[in-house]
Amino acid sequence: MIRIFRISVQMSSSRQRVDNLDSQFAEIHKTSCDAIAGLSPELLYTRTAGATSNDSCGEQILRCGAVIEQSFGGMTANLWDDPFEWTLPETLNTPAKVLEYLSEVETLRNRAFLAFKNDADLSKEIMTPAGAKQISPFLLDTLKRARHHQQRAFTALEFLKLTADH
Repeated sequence: MIRIFRISVQMSSSRQRVDNLDSQFAEIHKTSCDAIAGLSPELLYTRTAGATSNDSCGEQILRCGAVIEQSFGGMTANLWDDPFEWTLPETLNTPAKVLEYLSEVETLRNRAFLAFKNDADLSKEIMTPAGAKQISPFLLDTLKRARHHQQRAFTALEFLKLTADH
């Protein structure tokens, strides 16, 4: 007796990689908001003497948000401008204003992630000012740059805590 087996090949509708990236960006948002929410307006842009860099927590959190805004603004609306002008400390001069800005960035990022139907979408290319880029490496680079600024913010925050304790 000969058996015939039907082999069914389906394209994976998995969103495992998409969801993983989504959660990493969400974690950056949450930890950035937590850091800012605990600061007084006076300490938001305070630079600490003796720190290895001249960063303030607020400035670096804004740069972290700006990296994400620029990437997702480019992906969703082809708006690749650096948000430097509207993320100046003079404009976003209180923790509440910084949190409002971070919330707007998170809304933009969420909108972009809703467009990804499955992991295969991460293999598609987008056109950036630097040329065509595959989405997955582009997002990984965005994460790397955002984390860099966030880490600098956390370092500045630690120096603030150390100087406040002494």
